[in-house]
Amino acid sequence: MKFELQNISGGYGKNLILENISLQINAGEIVTVLGPNGCGKSTLLKIAGRLQKPFSGRVLLNEKELHSIPGKKLAQQIAILSQSAEIPSGMTVKELVTLGRYPYRESAAEQKKNVLAALEATEIIDLQNRFVSSLSGGERQRARLAMTLAQSPELLLLDEPTTFLDVKCQFEILELIKKLNRERNISVLMVLHDLSLAAIYSDRMIFLKDKKIYLSGTPQEVMKPEIIRDVFGIETQIIQHNNHPLCLTTGKK
Repeated sequence: MKFELQNISGGYGKNLILENISLQINAGEIVTVLGPNGCGKSTLLKIAGRLQKPFSGRVLLNEKELHSIPGKKLAQQIAILSQSAEIPSGMTVKELVTLGRYPYRESAAEQKKNVLAALEATEIIDLQNRFVSSLSGGERQRARLAMTLAQSPELLLLDEPTTFLDVKCQFEILELIKKLNRERNISVLMVLHDLSLAAIYSDRMIFLKDKKIYLSGTPQEVMKPEIIRDVFGIETQIIQHNNHPLCLTTGKK
């Protein structure tokens, strides 16, 4: 799998939010986008998932332009987990996950097998007959992740997958994402706000600032006090724990 954004500019109406963005994601890589509010993180993810048309530039999946790939074929390759999506009331977990098989033409038996595999992989098979509305925040996020996993994608696009979750659930969801990434070789492009979590769970981190990519690199390369000061306007101290750079905020610059 090879995914590329080439010289992407985009925004809303006449408002330019992203300018000349280029990046590449390789098979099995976890890439996290970070930056101040309003810098274009979610816009970048929408353009990457063909939910929003860029003003200019190209989006390529395995060297094919994204807009040239039929919808169902694209849904077999890229799955998107937005911050919040309406889930119809009265829908069970199993019914929600089954929606992930929509792009495929398969027998009922094959569909059932794939849905159960997604439920097992996200460790919610015991919740399959529960209504989604009855789940806790962490359980609901696992169910939504299972739905995207049921698509059997090569690339997962995750917009703030830990939003509204408590600290324990944040770690559990990111551990699950990393597990799926390693076991299934699924590439991940996600947006996070927490610098330390991004450093722990990412192969590469991308900072956005002033409509452009400010810096891209491994956590060890980009987690520097002077870089964080320039991007976010805060003073920090970086400590090393289990070979991960963790960020302690000490105040505004």
